[in-house]
Order: sequence, then structure tokens, then C-alpha cells
Amino acid sequence: MSDDLLVKNVRPMAGADVDILVTGGIIRRLTRGIEAPAGASVVDGQHGIVLPAFVDGHIHLDKTYWGLPWRPHEAGPTVRERIENERRLRRLLDLKIDVQVERLARQAISRGTLHIRNHVDIDTEIGLRNFQGVMAARDRLKDAVSIQVVAFPQSGVVTRPGTAELLDRAVKEGAHLIGGIDPAGLDQDPKGQLDIVFGIAGRYGVGIDIHLHDGGALGAFQMRLIAERTRALGLAGKVSISHAFCLGQLDESELGPMLDLLVDNRIAIMTHGPGDRPVPPLARLRAAGVTVFSGSDAIRDAWTPFGTADMLERAMLLAWRNGFRTDELLHATLDVVTRGGARVLGLEGYGLDVGCRADFVVVSGETLAELVVARPTRAWVISGGRVVARDGECIL
Repeated sequence: MSDDLLVKNVRPMAGADVDILVTGGIIRRLTRGIEAPAGASVVDGQHGIVLPAFVDGHIHLDKTYWGLPWRPHEAGPTVRERIENERRLRRLLDLKIDVQVERLARQAISRGTLHIRNHVDIDTEIGLRNFQGVMAARDRLKDAVSIQVVAFPQSGVVTRPGTAELLDRAVKEGAHLIGGIDPAGLDQDPKGQLDIVFGIAGRYGVGIDIHLHDGGALGAFQMRLIAERTRALGLAGKVSISHAFCLGQLDESELGPMLDLLVDNRIAIMTHGPGDRPVPPLARLRAAGVTVFSGSDAIRDAWTPFGTADMLERAMLLAWRNGFRTDELLHATLDVVTRGGARVLGLEGYGLDVGCRADFVVVSGETLAELVVARPTRAWVISGGRVVARDGECIL
């Protein structure tokens, strides 16, 4: 059977109508009036807009209750309280991690997300159980979605002896990045945690993605420490800071130099547009040259009842929290959930040009800005030249 796919009557990035011919999972032609090769599958895009596949650059697949009965939210407001509540529920529910990961990943695919960076919990209570579940589901879904795995010490590093060794093992066994969390606020030992995290990254040549919830001066202090180590160890372009709420609290006299520091060390910032925390000023970061990406973060788990794994919805939330209304600014949030994430994840062959891998989404609408506002159903999702979702349903 032919592996050719012809997608007719579509508008890449809301431009003029073209047909897209895919062979061997690669975009080979974009022009009007392409004749279908013998045996090719044909999709009529009905003048829909084509976008490159969405990139969810920060998610916790292994935590989710997706597909399970509804659970009322019980956690307190602080990070430490949420961690403790999560540990309690983890023992109580004893979830099958690979099943939950696959459920939520399929939901993401149905919404047009084909590239994911997942932060998987690793601590001395569960060891590498969650990591192994994520890796098993990742292998099953590898032909449809790419999943980068971050070895993430949700409960801290220095304050939980044995965690550093588990993180090291996870990287040895295939984790793509090493994570960290609030070196000062949670571990109360920023030097100690960062020594461990950057040490593992240096030994194995992997990237770093650190959760930084600490706000204000404390958060800014840790951001400077991260930048200093990034520069000293030659890791520019391999370090991300997730959440970075402190950037939404600094005045201009502090913010400008901090953004320069991020740009100089090519440190990317992940923001998911939270409703209860300060938001990094997206337009200001992008204007300064900081690479910004986004993700779903937690979805229907012990941390939050919200989330749908829909990166168009995430683009809308970013716009809402940043006060964006013009088409130009709405386009910026779309870029954050597509090309911004692709740059940070280092995706090769990403995009809608001839020669790119055929990972794209067809959506009904008139303009790009309208897509961010209306978040229409994904009519078609194509992964490597294969239809993996149709009309909002994953069909794997």
C-alpha cells in the first residue's frame, strides 16, 4: 500500500489555498492542483487552516486522573501542602502509571499535540516506578507522538537523601533532561540542589529544566544562580526555567537586566498562564529575545481539577492573562505553543515547508487570531504523514 498522503484545499498559516503532498512522512510539495499519486490516501481539508503540530513543553502525564471518576480538589494553597496531599493520594489510589500516561497522551494527540516534554516524578517513596511507566507508554506511542522525559524531583533533592542517586539512574536509563524544583524555597539549599542538578547534566550531557515557583527577590536570586552556572559550565541553550513567576513581579530596573541575563545564556522560559500566580510578561520577554514556550502543566490531578491538554486553549489563556487583544499579540501566543516549543525541544524538521516532517493540524477558521479565541475542534491531525486524529477524536 502507498504511504503517500494528499491533503487538498488547505491554507498553511491562514494563507492561500494549496494541496500538500506527503511521501514517506515528509512534506514533498505544497502547491495548488496536485494530482493524487496512485494508491495515495486523500483528505479534503475544506479550506481549513493548517498549523504545525502543537508542542506541549511542560506536562505531568504520570500524575493525571484523566479517565477516572471525578475527584474533588483537596490540596492546600502552598507547594509543600500540594506535595504532601499528592503523596497521600498516590498511596491511596495506586494508579497504573503507563495507563494514565497513555490516556492523557491520546487526549493531547486528539487536540493536535504531537511533541511533549513530560516531567516525571522521581522520589525515594516511588523510586523509578513513574519513570518506568512513562517510558513504557512513550514506547507504545512513539509512532504518533514524541515524548521528552525530564527526571523531576517533585519532593525536593537535598532534603530527601537518596533522590540524587535516583535522578542519576533515571538519566542513565534514558531520561532526556534533569529537573529541579525551588532550590531555595523547597530544599532551602540552592547551592546544594543546583550542584546536584548541574552535576548530573554535566556528567551525561543532558539538558536541564527547573521548576521555579519562588517569587519576588527569592526567585530572582535563584534565577541568577542558574544563569551563573549555565555560563560557567557552557550549557547555554540547554537550560529552561519553568513557571518563573518572579519575572511577573520585578520592576523594570530589575527586569531588564534579568532578561539580558537570560538572553546572554540562552535560557528559555516556560509559562502556562496560571490563574493564581504572577505571569511572566510575555510580550516583554519576546521583545527582549527570550525564547518562551508553554505547556499544560498539571491536568486533573492532585494539584488541579483543570486542564484539557489543548494547546490552543493554552494559547488563549496566555493571551487572557497577558491582556492581549490585537491579532498580532494573539499570533504571538500561537507561536509560543508551536515554534517556541519546537526550538526548546530541539525538534528537527519542524514546520510546514517542503522537507519538513509531516506533523500538522487542520482546523476550521478564517484567521490565526480567531483560532486562538475560538479554539475550534481539530478536524485532522497528521503525524508523520499518518492521520492520528479526526474531528477531535484520537483514532490510533
